[in-house]
Amino acid sequence: MGVSRLSATTGAVFLSYASEDADAARRICEALRAAGIEVWLEQSELRGGDTWDSAIRKQIKTCALFLPIISANVNNRAEGYFRLEWKLAVDRSHLIAAERPFILPLVIDGVRGTDALVPDQFRDVQWTCCPAGRASPEFVARVARLLSSEASPAPPASLGPAGETRH
Repeated sequence: MGVSRLSATTGAVFLSYASEDADAARRICEALRAAGIEVWLEQSELRGGDTWDSAIRKQIKTCALFLPIISANVNNRAEGYFRLEWKLAVDRSHLIAAERPFILPLVIDGVRGTDALVPDQFRDVQWTCCPAGRASPEFVARVARLLSSEASPAPPASLGPAGETRH
C-alpha cells in the first residue's frame, strides 16, 4: 500500500528514536496503543513501495504529539535520521502556540538532560522517564489527556466587568 494509507494517522503520536532503541520504542508504542492512542512508529507503518522520507516528513508535519526517545545510544550517534526528525519537529514547534504541548521527550536510560546530545528546545520542557521503554499508566494517561485537549476546542471567552475578556 502507498503513502496515501498513512494519511489516516494524522493527529497521531509520532515516536522518534535511534535504531538501537527500537525495542524500547516498540514497548512504548504498544502501551499507548493498548490505551487506544494512535501511534506512528515507522517500523510498523512503512510498507514496501512507500517513499519513507516523505511519509515520515508528512507524519511529523501532521502529528499531534512528537515523542523523541533519548538514550545513551543517541549520545553515541552524532549522525542519524532521527536527528533530522528532531530538527523537523523543532522547526514545526515554532508554528505552534507555546501553551500547546507538542514535544514530549522520553528518556529510557540513565542519560541526564545536561549530558544528552539533543536540541536545546528539548531541554525547555519536562522529560518523562520510561525505563527501557516501560510506559507507566500515569504517562499513558497524560498522553491521552494531551490528545483529548488537542481535539477539544478552547472554552469560549466570557465578558467580565467593563467588557474585559476572561478565559
